[in-house]
Amino acid sequence: MDNIQLLYVANNVTGKAAACQQSLQFLMRVADLDYHKQVDVLWAGEDGVWHFLPALFNRKAEDGQEYWQAEIVFPPQPHADIPGDIRFALRLQAAGSEYWDNNEGGDYFSGAGSGGRLTAAASILQLSHAEQLQDDQHSVPIKLAVDAALEIEKITIHWTIDNWQHSHTTSCRRQAQRKSASKALYAGLHLAQVWSGRIRVAEAFRLQYSICCESKEQTRWDNNAGQNYALSRTPLRLLILNLHCYQEDEQDRKFWQIANAIDELGADVVCLQEVAEYWNDGRGDWPSNSANIINQRLPQPFHLYTDWSHLGFDKFREGVAILSRYPLAEQEARYVSDSHDAYSIHSRKVVSARIKVPYIGTIDVFSAHLSWWEDGFQQQFQRLSAWADGKRNAEVDATLLCGDFNIAAGSTGYELVVNGHQYEDQYLAANAPALFQQIFRVNDAHWRDYLADDYRIDYIFMDKDSGLRACSARTVFTEQDYGPVSDHCGYLMTFEPL
Repeated sequence: MDNIQLLYVANNVTGKAAACQQSLQFLMRVADLDYHKQVDVLWAGEDGVWHFLPALFNRKAEDGQEYWQAEIVFPPQPHADIPGDIRFALRLQAAGSEYWDNNEGGDYFSGAGSGGRLTAAASILQLSHAEQLQDDQHSVPIKLAVDAALEIEKITIHWTIDNWQHSHTTSCRRQAQRKSASKALYAGLHLAQVWSGRIRVAEAFRLQYSICCESKEQTRWDNNAGQNYALSRTPLRLLILNLHCYQEDEQDRKFWQIANAIDELGADVVCLQEVAEYWNDGRGDWPSNSANIINQRLPQPFHLYTDWSHLGFDKFREGVAILSRYPLAEQEARYVSDSHDAYSIHSRKVVSARIKVPYIGTIDVFSAHLSWWEDGFQQQFQRLSAWADGKRNAEVDATLLCGDFNIAAGSTGYELVVNGHQYEDQYLAANAPALFQQIFRVNDAHWRDYLADDYRIDYIFMDKDSGLRACSARTVFTEQDYGPVSDHCGYLMTFEPL
């Protein structure tokens, strides 16, 4: 393929001679030669004056190329003042070189009001495809151009919002066409029929679809090279971090660092451990509470639930917290340790909340900081999992145990979780799916050997019967990513419905 190639042009004029509105639209395929590239349309109207119109990235093409699009609308004005007929060419600047599609040196022509035209490089082309469902978007417009020579009589969209457990069809309508000018003017361009339809997705998280085009002679499918087209909402973003109980140098700056990261990363739920506030004879001091301080530094404070379990570093009430972009329900704090003594570091309390996340579902989230194996991890995890299991009902789509579990990957404590066959390590599920399968599904006898170099003690364990899947996992608050803020790094994971 050429490095830049015209696929479609539309030249539409509406209104009367005294007040005409004209719009120009260009869609092209571009080689991904460089991240930094510039794509332009060089065009001239009937006045002969040439202009550069910048194009914008539209979407990835199925062959690893890219679609770029340029549009311009001229507001109502006398017919003599609109561009009218245009000539144009396309230019790509990338990797220090310049590439053109100028119809083999003759430029392209598009007559005023002639509608849409396709090149031989595209006989069926989507004009409105997006890659993401936006918040509060309940329908998806579909618009496509089809080579008129195919004589298509019927177009239907076949779609699903539950991964093809159920499928639906939506019919498209063909837009009226105007008579075209002499074919000699349109060298390299073919008359296009423009069809449009609308898919009603309501509150669905994901949409998948393909397009069926039928004529008397044949049926043709546009299904994204066999993969179907797919759009989805933004996944749930969950961040976990142990704050190190006010033991950091430049602590105030690091609180700002954490708040900035929460905002920039778009975290929806944050589970914090070693949340601290001044002891104050056991009464605490809310203004000094580290979760509260971080929350107040967000552009829009989250919902916050926190509780403490014991005296930390001889001067702090130390505990755990959940921050959520969405309201918290059924908030609860419980000791999961044998000890409830506020003066013992072996006293461990966990907080939980139920969160209804739009387009994702209802999740039960637990923020935990458990003891080392020799200090009671086994009993604490068993109490935590029994508590979480007791809360689960048909309303709950997922249960997530989050935080600092003080067990190394591959350790005896980690093996306890694996052998429980209920909660699974989501960092591995996202970043090492083959290893995840060996450990949590196959139970490979040698699985511990594969984790010899994995030093994590912070996890998100998800109930295996949950209706979510981890789609990414990222380590943050490292030298390379937002900078250290604690003696722990943080983990940001994303989840979407199955």
